[in-house]
Amino acid sequence: MTFTTRTIDITTGSAETVHDLTSACAGFLREAARGRDGLLNVFTPHATAGLAVIETGAGSDDDLLDALAALLPADDRWRHRHGSPGHGRDHVLPAFVPPHATLPVLGGELALGTWQSVVLVDTNKDNPRRTVRLSFLG
Repeated sequence: MTFTTRTIDITTGSAETVHDLTSACAGFLREAARGRDGLLNVFTPHATAGLAVIETGAGSDDDLLDALAALLPADDRWRHRHGSPGHGRDHVLPAFVPPHATLPVLGGELALGTWQSVVLVDTNKDNPRRTVRLSFLG
């Protein structure tokens, strides 16, 4: 068994976003897994971002952001009040979209379903730079 880890930097900009990490994960696994089976752990060390496995490109990205806006409105109800209006909801996001995902790797490749992608979910407009740690154990 070997353990390999790397961080990648993501610029999410000043709008809520669902950023696809699937190709970055695949590129990392080409180097780290080298055809082996194992596990990929994806982790973002931020209190206002999360990771999800969803379909992308067919409207699901926007549907997810709309659902989060309905569930966690960006208004003045939040006790955590620094930053942009409604920023307190960004700190609640990781309870619904966790900051980690562990995924199977078979033959050096992510064992995702046909329409699944690994994404960073970021509703925090105040922090345009994110770090994601990719770790392979196999």
